Amino acid sequence: MMLRHTGLVLLALAGLSACGPTVPDSAAGITSNNYRSAREAQLSGGIPSAPVVSQETLGNVGTLTPGQPPRARTLAEVKAASEEAINTANLAAANSGAVPLQASPSNPAPELVAAPNGMSSENDFSAVSNERSIEDDKELIERNRSLYTVIQPEALPSRPDGSVNVVSYALATNNRVGQPLYKRSSFRAEAKYARACADYASADLAQAAFLAKGGPEKDRLGVDPDGDGFACTWDPQPFRNAVR
Repeated sequence: MMLRHTGLVLLALAGLSACGPTVPDSAAGITSNNYRSAREAQLSGGIPSAPVVSQETLGNVGTLTPGQPPRARTLAEVKAASEEAINTANLAAANSGAVPLQASPSNPAPELVAAPNGMSSENDFSAVSNERSIEDDKELIERNRSLYTVIQPEALPSRPDGSVNVVSYALATNNRVGQPLYKRSSFRAEAKYARACADYASADLAQAAFLAKGGPEKDRLGVDPDGDGFACTWDPQPFRNAVR
């Protein structure tokens, strides 16, 4: 009986061993040559190729349009944008830090400072009527008239004896500048003329001094070398034109 039970146990163990998975021998059939061949085959077909790199130039992209890729700026566009940014910064620095307004049709309309109808308050009757009445304006006009003073013209004061009036002399003559009427000496005339005229602040003062010293007949100062009766660069024509 004992032997019978032992045989049954052995048969059961044999059946269980037949149903279990077979453990492979990892070292069976593997050599160095087989491993190298398998590795080379894996490397030759297992490494993916490098992705295609875009040849598009780098740069600041513009405004993105939905559904479209960004467009890289050309070198000329980047240079123009850089110059515009520099100019804007310089103008802002020269304008107390305020960025100046660039003229463009897309800019909004400026804010109206005057009345909505484009008129100033002084020309808008409705606006003025709210500030003051017609009676107030009348009173203001009367007050201004009372402060207005009319100065009556008076006779000009007489000139002292011996004084020279260049205006009267200009109107009393009719010869042109450079037209000789009086005899003059040519000895060192040009040098004396330049030195003498440099002493006067204006041509009117030179003409007055010339007439006071015996002119136009005599030229003791050397300011009228051509003998036309006019000293230095003095010209009587503006006074003649004023009378006309």
